[in-house]
Amino acid sequence: MERRQFFRLGFEKAVKTAVEWADSAVESRAGRCFRPPYAQREMAFLLTCSRCDRCIQACPHHVLFALPLEMGPQLAATPALDLLNHGCHLCSDWPCVRACEPGALRRPVGATPEAVIPLPQLATARIDPNRCLPYRGPECGACGSVCPVPGALRWDGPRPAIVSGLCVGCGLCREACVTTPKAVELQTLRKESHDQEPSHT
Repeated sequence: MERRQFFRLGFEKAVKTAVEWADSAVESRAGRCFRPPYAQREMAFLLTCSRCDRCIQACPHHVLFALPLEMGPQLAATPALDLLNHGCHLCSDWPCVRACEPGALRRPVGATPEAVIPLPQLATARIDPNRCLPYRGPECGACGSVCPVPGALRWDGPRPAIVSGLCVGCGLCREACVTTPKAVELQTLRKESHDQEPSHT
């Protein structure tokens, strides 16, 4: 191998390693919040999002809010879902996505007009049996009619269970839950547990 080629390959490897490290660091910070539907991967999202607030204003259910400065300069003013307090209704016309002119939120295009576009994965959800009332005796059913994804919330008698392969983490079952603290726990897609999220009030 020629010396010039050796140094070129070494430089390319160093650049690739640096990019991968930066991407990993950004993804790790993103584990502290829930991103809007159809958000790009975090690095691309941060580079594309103009912090214009249009998606926040477009949300008819007031689920989106701008992250505070306390989250750090990279994340500050970018949109996040307040899933710990309000569920995403998975609007059929996706107003938040349509309002995003830069394309930080981008709904996939089907291969054909008839193609079914998958719902966005927003978070992961699980039911804590130590908090859920039916697991402790009393009947409840508060979350029974709110799940917008067919089959994602199944029932074993009076006890609800979340089907991980179908659930998209919209948080509507958590919003409906009547226990304190909530029996439905949410995690970001980066697998960090969340009992509280930055307040937008």
